[in-house]
Amino acid sequence: MAKTGKVVKTVAKRGTKVSPHPKFKIENIVASADLGVELDLYGIAKASPDVDYEPEQFPGAICKIHEPKTALLLFKNGKIICTGAKTEADIRRAIDQVIKIVKHYIIAPRE
Repeated sequence: MAKTGKVVKTVAKRGTKVSPHPKFKIENIVASADLGVELDLYGIAKASPDVDYEPEQFPGAICKIHEPKTALLLFKNGKIICTGAKTEADIRRAIDQVIKIVKHYIIAPRE
Protein backbone atom coordinates (compact mmCIF):
# COMPACT_ATOMS: atom_id res chain seq x y z
CA MET A 1 0.00 0.00 0.00
CA ALA A 2 1.24 3.49 -0.83
CA LYS A 3 2.26 5.77 1.99
CA THR A 4 -0.60 8.15 1.16
CA GLY A 5 -3.11 5.34 1.71
CA LYS A 6 -1.70 4.75 5.19
CA VAL A 7 -2.09 8.41 6.07
CA VAL A 8 -5.71 8.46 4.88
CA LYS A 9 -6.50 5.28 6.86
CA THR A 10 -4.85 6.71 9.99
CA VAL A 11 -6.82 9.95 9.68
CA ALA A 12 -10.02 8.00 8.98
CA LYS A 13 -9.50 5.92 12.14
CA ARG A 14 -9.36 9.13 14.16
CA GLY A 15 -12.76 10.15 12.82
CA THR A 16 -11.57 12.98 10.60
CA LYS A 17 -12.83 12.99 7.03
CA VAL A 18 -10.41 13.69 4.22
CA SER A 19 -11.90 15.55 1.29
CA PRO A 20 -11.46 13.55 -1.93
CA HIS A 21 -11.46 16.86 -3.88
CA PRO A 22 -9.51 19.44 -1.88
CA LYS A 23 -9.46 23.04 -3.09
CA PHE A 24 -6.16 24.22 -4.51
CA LYS A 25 -4.67 27.29 -6.08
CA ILE A 26 -1.84 27.58 -8.52
CA GLU A 27 1.19 29.25 -6.92
CA ASN A 28 4.02 28.52 -9.32
CA ILE A 29 4.21 27.40 -12.93
CA VAL A 30 7.57 26.48 -14.44
CA ALA A 31 7.96 26.83 -18.20
CA SER A 32 10.83 26.52 -20.65
CA ALA A 33 11.41 28.28 -23.95
CA ASP A 34 14.09 28.27 -26.63
CA LEU A 35 15.00 31.49 -28.46
CA GLY A 36 17.07 29.57 -31.03
CA VAL A 37 20.03 31.97 -30.71
CA GLU A 38 23.15 32.31 -28.58
CA LEU A 39 23.15 35.09 -25.99
CA ASP A 40 25.83 37.38 -24.56
CA LEU A 41 25.01 36.95 -20.88
CA TYR A 42 27.74 39.36 -19.76
CA GLY A 43 26.30 42.11 -21.97
CA ILE A 44 22.75 41.44 -20.82
CA ALA A 45 23.78 41.60 -17.15
CA LYS A 46 25.67 44.88 -17.70
CA ALA A 47 22.74 46.45 -19.52
CA SER A 48 19.98 45.53 -17.09
CA PRO A 49 19.94 46.06 -13.31
CA ASP A 50 17.38 43.25 -13.07
CA VAL A 51 19.79 40.62 -14.42
CA ASP A 52 22.49 38.95 -12.31
CA TYR A 53 25.17 36.81 -13.92
CA GLU A 54 27.90 35.09 -11.93
CA PRO A 55 29.18 32.21 -14.09
CA GLU A 56 31.45 30.95 -11.29
CA GLN A 57 28.33 30.22 -9.23
CA PHE A 58 25.75 29.27 -11.89
CA PRO A 59 25.97 28.98 -15.70
CA GLY A 60 22.83 31.05 -16.33
CA ALA A 61 21.86 34.67 -15.82
CA ILE A 62 18.97 35.32 -13.46
CA CYS A 63 16.46 37.92 -14.59
CA LYS A 64 13.83 39.12 -12.13
CA ILE A 65 10.67 40.58 -13.63
CA HIS A 66 8.52 42.69 -11.35
CA GLU A 67 5.18 42.45 -13.17
CA PRO A 68 4.25 39.66 -13.42
CA LYS A 69 6.45 38.64 -10.50
CA THR A 70 8.64 35.96 -12.09
CA ALA A 71 12.26 34.91 -12.35
CA LEU A 72 13.79 33.72 -15.58
CA LEU A 73 17.00 31.79 -16.04
CA LEU A 74 18.75 32.76 -19.26
CA PHE A 75 21.38 30.47 -20.74
CA LYS A 76 24.04 31.21 -23.36
CA ASN A 77 22.44 28.70 -25.74
CA GLY A 78 19.24 30.78 -25.82
CA LYS A 79 17.19 28.56 -23.57
CA ILE A 80 15.01 30.13 -20.88
CA ILE A 81 13.38 28.75 -17.75
CA CYS A 82 10.55 30.86 -16.32
CA THR A 83 9.45 30.32 -12.72
CA GLY A 84 6.92 31.92 -10.42
CA ALA A 85 4.15 32.56 -12.94
CA LYS A 86 0.58 31.82 -11.92
CA THR A 87 -0.95 31.72 -15.41
CA GLU A 88 0.08 30.98 -18.97
CA ALA A 89 -0.53 34.66 -19.77
CA ASP A 90 2.00 35.62 -17.07
CA ILE A 91 4.57 33.34 -18.71
CA ARG A 92 4.00 34.96 -22.10
CA ARG A 93 4.28 38.48 -20.62
CA ALA A 94 7.49 37.63 -18.74
CA ILE A 95 9.14 36.05 -21.78
CA ASP A 96 8.10 39.00 -23.97
CA GLN A 97 9.77 41.36 -21.49
CA VAL A 98 12.97 39.30 -21.48
CA ILE A 99 13.06 39.28 -25.28
CA LYS A 100 13.01 43.10 -25.23
CA ILE A 101 16.04 43.03 -22.92
CA VAL A 102 18.09 40.37 -24.75
CA LYS A 103 17.38 41.21 -28.40
CA HIS A 104 20.42 43.50 -28.59
CA TYR A 105 22.71 40.82 -27.14
CA ILE A 106 22.26 37.99 -29.63
CA ILE A 107 25.63 36.53 -30.59
CA ALA A 108 24.47 34.33 -33.48
CA PRO A 109 21.61 32.16 -34.60
CA ARG A 110 22.03 28.67 -33.21
CA GLU A 111 22.27 25.82 -35.67
